[in-house]
Amino acid sequence: MWQISDQQIVEFISQYFWPFVRIGALFMAMPIIGTRIVSVRVRTVMAVAVTAMVVPLLPPLPAVPGLSLQSLLIVVQQVVIGVAMGFILQVVFQLFVLAGQFIAMKMGLGFASMNDPANGVVVTVISQYYTILITLLFLSVNGHLIVIEVLVESFTVLPIAASGLTAEHFWHIAALGTWMFTRATLIALPVLTSLLVVNLAFGVMSRAAPQMNVFAVGFPITLVFGLLLMWYSLASFLPNFQLFLREGIEFLHDFIGVK
Repeated sequence: MWQISDQQIVEFISQYFWPFVRIGALFMAMPIIGTRIVSVRVRTVMAVAVTAMVVPLLPPLPAVPGLSLQSLLIVVQQVVIGVAMGFILQVVFQLFVLAGQFIAMKMGLGFASMNDPANGVVVTVISQYYTILITLLFLSVNGHLIVIEVLVESFTVLPIAASGLTAEHFWHIAALGTWMFTRATLIALPVLTSLLVVNLAFGVMSRAAPQMNVFAVGFPITLVFGLLLMWYSLASFLPNFQLFLREGIEFLHDFIGVK
């Protein structure tokens, strides 16, 4: 009969548990899969399935006692790496939400807010529209498969150990704020510039005809012009999405050290 020792059982559990922690942390923090729409049970099952497929491809894991301080540090490090990778993907999605906020404020739809069931926050209707659009585009270009590929590569570049991320990694994440605001401005800039010209025209009209109620006339016209400009800008939405998603994936590669 086979004799299985306690040490062998601990090593077998550690072989699957540590990768599962990083994968589960990523699935809890990343867009689409990490939203409230997907239940925790479904995310856990997905993390277990991906772990079972990924573990045979991983390099040898460190021989560390299961119940030790070093093992606890490894678990914390895997959680931090997974959450950091998921946060980078969240920034890619949130730049479109921010662009929708810019456009809505300029159109006068800043008051037309609704609850986002995926994230549990209140956003404008345009931001919600962009969120649905980029979710469908992300799945259509197999973005979820690209994320899993980067996740598998991360185990080679950032192996499972008590030390992983450094202060430089967190500075890279902080630099994403500048990138997010600039890209969101690029998306909203055509609509914002066009609506600025419309508002200037109403300013001239109000000076020429002071008896005209600018607010009663200007609001519906600004709203209609804004919707038309959004519809016209959809022709460039897919190229912009592909460009920004590529930049986000490249940033994710740079973050984990894949060249």
